Amino acid sequence: MSQSPFQKFTNKKKNSAVKEGFRQEKKKAKKERAAYFDKVKEEKYQARMAAKNPTLAAKRNDEKAKAVSKEKITTNKDGKPTGKLTKGNPPTGIMPLNKYLAHCGVCSRRDAVSIIAEGNVKVNGAIAKEPGYKVLDTDEVIYNGKKLFVTKNLQYILLNKPKDYITTTDDPQGRKTVLQLIKSATEERVYPIGRLDRNTSGVLLLTNDGDLTQKLSHPSFEIKKVYEVKLDKLLTKNDFEKILTGLVLEDGPVLVDSLAYADSKDKSIIGIEIHSGRNRIVRRIFEHLGYDVKGLDRVMYAGLTKKNVERGKWRYLSEKEIRLLKYMNASKVKEKK
Repeated sequence: MSQSPFQKFTNKKKNSAVKEGFRQEKKKAKKERAAYFDKVKEEKYQARMAAKNPTLAAKRNDEKAKAVSKEKITTNKDGKPTGKLTKGNPPTGIMPLNKYLAHCGVCSRRDAVSIIAEGNVKVNGAIAKEPGYKVLDTDEVIYNGKKLFVTKNLQYILLNKPKDYITTTDDPQGRKTVLQLIKSATEERVYPIGRLDRNTSGVLLLTNDGDLTQKLSHPSFEIKKVYEVKLDKLLTKNDFEKILTGLVLEDGPVLVDSLAYADSKDKSIIGIEIHSGRNRIVRRIFEHLGYDVKGLDRVMYAGLTKKNVERGKWRYLSEKEIRLLKYMNASKVKEKK
């Protein structure tokens, strides 16, 4: 029997290949759509900025004009124009000003918002008070009298924080900070991801990677933390169940991921897993039920533990650990979108 009737099926694409083609087309269309709306948003933003600060806007337009003048038409082997333009290091919108400060190792994005709003940052000689202001490649950003540059030498440090140290980069009252414990680790300016109370010990990450800081601090990524809690008295079964069921605190309801007695012989020592990043949340859970927290130690953060790191000591994260942090819970965020 001739095989000709089946000829049309021999070169048929696999379903997986067809689906992948659709996915790529959809991805491309989504990217183009996002780029369009970003452009519209940027134009509106620049118009508002021009109205607020004409001097800064004028300097920005001058920079763009210089970039256009450097455009060159590319040619093929025959010397004919290809119709494509190449630019000599044009000034393009790098990132919002608060993100720029974070990438320069000044502070986290959240803290940068306050620094900018207070008028402590200048862009091209003019004070910029908008955290969302788009910084260009050619812009000169000044903070505390020093010109800032985006940090390329990224550092990731895990510290086993002891008590009596605060998680700030500087303290006007002269108290001990966690940066004093890692001063020999790097010359780059790093800052803590999140905060631990002065009397809370355990795992603390420090970095100058603004993107990672933003990710691990954002509630949508549901970064889990595990604490060991030492109470002033035994945790009753009734209160144990109340915590698992969920409590309503002054700033809203709170749920824990898991709860257990860390020591079967001592029910005043509790292990609690939670992903909420609200201020003093673990202490407030137990204080709400009438307990006094005598000791609080974070034993795990974002999958990282203090294993083999003595109290007050630190270590660098491995490349594998950094990679896992950057892609942690990314699928959950996509599902929510």
